[in-house]
Amino acid sequence: MARKTPVTSRLELLQGTLDFIILQALRWGPSHGYGLLLLIRAQTGNALQVETGSLYPALQRLLRQRAIAAEWGVSGSDRRVRIYHLTRKGRERLAAERSRWECLSEAMAGLMHPPAVDDA
Repeated sequence: MARKTPVTSRLELLQGTLDFIILQALRWGPSHGYGLLLLIRAQTGNALQVETGSLYPALQRLLRQRAIAAEWGVSGSDRRVRIYHLTRKGRERLAAERSRWECLSEAMAGLMHPPAVDDA
């Protein structure tokens, strides 16, 4: 069984990917920051481990851009937390980001196969 190597260096992620990851995670429903960290780790088989030092500035950036909104709530452990959710603008941005990501994924997949040889 092949083991997945965790992506530990921030340089290994394409610039701007963290915002896309957060928007995609919030697509499944509202969450507080620590819940987002756990969801991202679980859904990627621990391949992506976002650090709190990167997550919270990204959440603040997305709030300023009005891609997400937040309100105060209570976590499962009865702690006061900010609950983040997608806005209409965030859903639109996510759709555009997903489209670009799918194009990039298809292009990269094309490089994984040997070039076709023309028999002319």
